[in-house]
Amino acid sequence: MKRYTFFLSLLAALSAISGYLMSKASWIGRVGMTFFYKEYNLLKIWWQGAITVFIMLILLFVLHSFIHTKLRLAGARAVHFLLLLLAVGGLYLTYDDFTNELSHRMLGWRFHYGFYLFWADWMLICIFFLFKKKPPTDFPIDPSSRATATL
Repeated sequence: MKRYTFFLSLLAALSAISGYLMSKASWIGRVGMTFFYKEYNLLKIWWQGAITVFIMLILLFVLHSFIHTKLRLAGARAVHFLLLLLAVGGLYLTYDDFTNELSHRMLGWRFHYGFYLFWADWMLICIFFLFKKKPPTDFPIDPSSRATATL
C-alpha cells in the first residue's frame, strides 16, 4: 500500500471536497432532508458525507486492486474499462435525475457537484488501474524451456 499513498491521499482530499459540496444543499433542500428524506441527513454535515464518500471510494479501490491482481492484464483492463463505462453511466443518470426531478433540482448546484465529483473520482480510480502495469514476477517462467521429467 506504500506506493498508493499519494493516490489515496488525493482520493481523501476529493472526498472532503465532495462532502463539503454535498453539505451545501439549498435551504429548501435541507428542509426536505430534515422532514421527508431523513436517510440523507448525514449529507448535511460535511465530514459525515466526506467519510461516507471516502469509504465508498476505498471499497471501489480495493475492488479494482483485487481485479488487477487476480486477472491477467488484458482481462483486468477489460473489467476496468467496463467499470469505467458503468461510472460514466452513473454520472449521466445522476445528471439526468438532478435536472428532471423537481425535488432533486431544488437541492442546488453545489449539492449536485458533490455527487458529480464522486462519479469523477470513481472514473479516476478506473483510469488509474487501466494504465497501471502488473509488477513482474520474481521468477519468470518460460513455457518453452520446460524440462521433461523422465522416470
